[in-house]
Amino acid sequence: MEHVRAVLLAGGRGLRMGRLGQGRLKPLVPFGGQCHLIDFSLLNCRASGVDEVLLLSQHQEAQLIQYLLARWHGQGLKIHFGPYQGITPETCEHVLATVHRPTEAGTGDALRLNAPFIFGRGVREVLVLHADHVYRFDYRPMLALHRERRAALTLGYQRIAREAVSLFGMVELSAEDRLLRFVEKPAQPTADTVFTAVAIFAAEPLQRYLETLSQGPWQADISRDVIPAMIQAGERIFGYRFEAYWEDIGTSARYLEAHRRLVSDRPTLGLAQLPHTLQPASARHWVRQAGGLSHTLTGDDVRCEGRAERSVLFPGVVIGPRAVVRDSVVLPGAHILGDSRVEGSIVLDGEHLHHAHLRDRTE
Repeated sequence: MEHVRAVLLAGGRGLRMGRLGQGRLKPLVPFGGQCHLIDFSLLNCRASGVDEVLLLSQHQEAQLIQYLLARWHGQGLKIHFGPYQGITPETCEHVLATVHRPTEAGTGDALRLNAPFIFGRGVREVLVLHADHVYRFDYRPMLALHRERRAALTLGYQRIAREAVSLFGMVELSAEDRLLRFVEKPAQPTADTVFTAVAIFAAEPLQRYLETLSQGPWQADISRDVIPAMIQAGERIFGYRFEAYWEDIGTSARYLEAHRRLVSDRPTLGLAQLPHTLQPASARHWVRQAGGLSHTLTGDDVRCEGRAERSVLFPGVVIGPRAVVRDSVVLPGAHILGDSRVEGSIVLDGEHLHHAHLRDRTE
């Protein structure tokens, strides 16, 4: 990964996450019983030989920076905090209050306004990542093919069900994986391939497009401005297919569905593939359901005296002797007591349910 600048976009507000996103930054939404959404991109970077990641965020920055300083910075990976030089847990609030940053209107703005920390001597490529996707991936083969093709841009793509394409950036590619068309959240999809929000840009053209586009009316967005402009100009743009599991956690309903697949008869990710940053000292394990067709993900830090089926139970969860939990996600510290029945629902951190009956609650 020499000569590559890794950039992590982590400014999502999680407005479509409902109650799950209230009071916390979207990248810090817990996932899989033992981590947070942002941890996947960071673990992928460390495993791919990236030694430093530039964090780009503005919304609720203190919360995110404190987390990264505690869990990631200096642990086989350096986090660069842009203009916040030398920031520590003790100085975080003071630095954030005294360093002025212009407001960023979108992902394109985030790159352009942080150009001094992205583009520089020796940087040939910029690896642009997002902090709310669930996947394990080695970026090195993608970089190697990007260089072999002398591409201006290589973007990850995956095939999904056609009816879900309108939630993503749709890509149309030639037989040789040359990008022909890119449409952000199309109303009427014409392909079943979507952008996985992993992109490798050649540094020089990316910087040039950001500066040129920002001089006129634009939406300050990579997907709506930069990529379409590069296609129109005839740049060498290619796709790189994601073969393994990848999930964009855009809504609370998709969050619940991702956990259902995690505890299915064929789990989407093994425990060893999940980052372990949420109470690392507490081991997680599967409990196989009758018939062996599904699992419950739990740990020794969970007290389950009732029934839990096909669910993900985070640390500190308590399920009383008469309570039943099915097809649900129960976040840290939640208590489900009495004769409560929870099915197809998300129970929030620290929530206490007494004689409650929840069904299909994701908001």
